[in-house]
Amino acid sequence: MDDIDRELECLQDSDDDSDISAKGRKKPRLSLGNPMPGETSRETGFHQSTRVCLEHIREAMLHHRWQEAAEYMAFYPQVLEDLDEGSTPKYKEIIWRLSTEILHHHPNSTLEDYNNIYERMKHAGVKHYLMISLEHAFHLLLHGHIEDAKLQFSACGSWRYGNNVAHYQATKLIQAYRSLLDYVTWCDKKHTHSYTVDQDDSVSREMSKYFRHASANLKEIVKYPGVWDPFILSYVEMLEFYEDYDTALKVLNDYAYDNSFPPNPNAHVYLYQYLKRRDASKKRLAKVLKILRALVPSHELMLEYSSLLLQSEKITDVHKALGIVLDMLDFACWRNNLDVWKRLKAVIQQLQCTEENWKTLVLDTMSGRKDWWPVLHFTSFHASKDSVNPELMEVKASLKRVLCPDTLLKYTAEGGTSTEWTLGGKRKH
Repeated sequence: MDDIDRELECLQDSDDDSDISAKGRKKPRLSLGNPMPGETSRETGFHQSTRVCLEHIREAMLHHRWQEAAEYMAFYPQVLEDLDEGSTPKYKEIIWRLSTEILHHHPNSTLEDYNNIYERMKHAGVKHYLMISLEHAFHLLLHGHIEDAKLQFSACGSWRYGNNVAHYQATKLIQAYRSLLDYVTWCDKKHTHSYTVDQDDSVSREMSKYFRHASANLKEIVKYPGVWDPFILSYVEMLEFYEDYDTALKVLNDYAYDNSFPPNPNAHVYLYQYLKRRDASKKRLAKVLKILRALVPSHELMLEYSSLLLQSEKITDVHKALGIVLDMLDFACWRNNLDVWKRLKAVIQQLQCTEENWKTLVLDTMSGRKDWWPVLHFTSFHASKDSVNPELMEVKASLKRVLCPDTLLKYTAEGGTSTEWTLGGKRKH
């Protein structure tokens, strides 16, 4: 809808230049709720008809009257006959985006309708050729036409018009998705190969062919800064299959630690999962998760991080584990998770065994939380909700006085007696 608003605004602004210059400022942006702009003294009949047509398309789309929108849309492309060359690219993009949006919602649209509009807009001008082709390929993929999508990507590969940043980025995207299709074909061949009783060398050769096609582009694409998660996973899977572990590790390391790439928690997750599959040392695994924690302290892998630290012989690692689990419980998504509360209890129990001043250590870690943690975890409302999970309630009750010793807490089961639980699990009335 924003595109339509900008178009309507531009049409009105172009007809009222004298008024704008007189006021010394531009007119405010046309909102969706504004009425249709009125006719101006400088507006031609052609501009008026296209403006009114666009307004009717907008209203029909806002009210989900897709048949009506499609009928008006059939006439709107006459705007391309406007002799103002500066406006033509803008009109083409409006037509492209409106047509595909209407087809997406129209109950009787067909794949042929999509193909017609995409081909028409691709050949109406060169500015948006690559992006329209990429969108066309996506639509074909969604409908299972993989070979047709490959043809679209192949046609884009030979496109040479344009030499700006947008063209370069679109080219990279097209190369990436073309390689991803080669990976999909490789997976199909791999599946066929694994279920074939008599191992056929021809299938292996085809797999190798698609691997070479995919890796040729992927190894170049992943050097370009960006978020390439599905492409990285595809490339690493193929490298692992052919036992090229060094290259796979280098790709993941570069993706995670190259400062030219945007911060991406998934990059560290993929590196950790790969190292875990390769039986890397606990120290190395913990190093990867340490960086992940700095990016996403509530990540589910923080449970594994705390587990690794608890297995360490260093007492400082147990201290770190305490902070990690408490950080997880700062987030509402972990509030009722039994595994996290049990891990917190295990950490404190280990501190009991190794530290004489363990209570002071726990209180120091909780010092910044004492004003709001009781309200987050230990109210009568939480007791009522947790009563459906007796094990969770037992673990939390055993920790409430350790974590919040100076706070009067009403964390008791609804209709039950006020009991506390020691860390050893014995009831204390």
